[in-house]
Amino acid sequence: MEVNTSENRIEGRNAVMEAFRAGRPVDKLFVLDGCQDGPVRSIVREAKKHDTIISFVTKERLDSISETGKHQGVIAVAASFEYSEVSDILRKAEEAGEAPFVFILDGIEDPHNLGAIIRTANLAGAHGVIIPKHRSALLTATVMRASAGALNYTPVAKVTNLVQTIKELKNEGLWFVCADMDGEVMYDLDLKGPVGLVVGNEGDGVSRLVREQCDMTASIPMKGDIDSLNASVAAGVLAYEIVRQRLRG
Repeated sequence: MEVNTSENRIEGRNAVMEAFRAGRPVDKLFVLDGCQDGPVRSIVREAKKHDTIISFVTKERLDSISETGKHQGVIAVAASFEYSEVSDILRKAEEAGEAPFVFILDGIEDPHNLGAIIRTANLAGAHGVIIPKHRSALLTATVMRASAGALNYTPVAKVTNLVQTIKELKNEGLWFVCADMDGEVMYDLDLKGPVGLVVGNEGDGVSRLVREQCDMTASIPMKGDIDSLNASVAAGVLAYEIVRQRLRG
């Protein structure tokens, strides 16, 4: 993961430990490989308790990330915005008296795409977006800008295991449709009711294990000379077919 947003960076042992103690969401921790100092080991233990991704890297890598030059062997990357829980998304649907409608994003690593999809989710009336802990862009200022402010209104939950999360949501009555070029044409599918729309990235699409949990696959009819849409555009097209069907009841 590249670290491009300096406002999310926390450098130095005391600052990083205080961020954990204050409950600030920390997405990733970079630690000097081989460092066994007591304070650094304490920070690593704290990171594990908070389910933070830990990367052990060289001093050269830390130096290249650091802006202060005083990282003391640790640099944390904090989320710019608070993550929600999956239960918050379901509660939002319940409070609105609506069947749950969620986006599941598998491997959307470009922050502009993530922001654009969050914007679409908000405008389509989805109750929230779920992203994986690994292989996903983080909630940064870039994502906020790309979402045109929708991140303020659309809950985004980060989960460790998408497959397990889908199984749990199935127990809550949701069923899942996966965007896939080899799927059935979306107009031929019944997309009403409590639904999760699963979208992968342009390169790899939805991963096999996640796709196997989906109840159906939906394709978008295309007649051009290239073979795929941008992930955020594909999410928008499929989302609005779901909207159309929900409006018709």
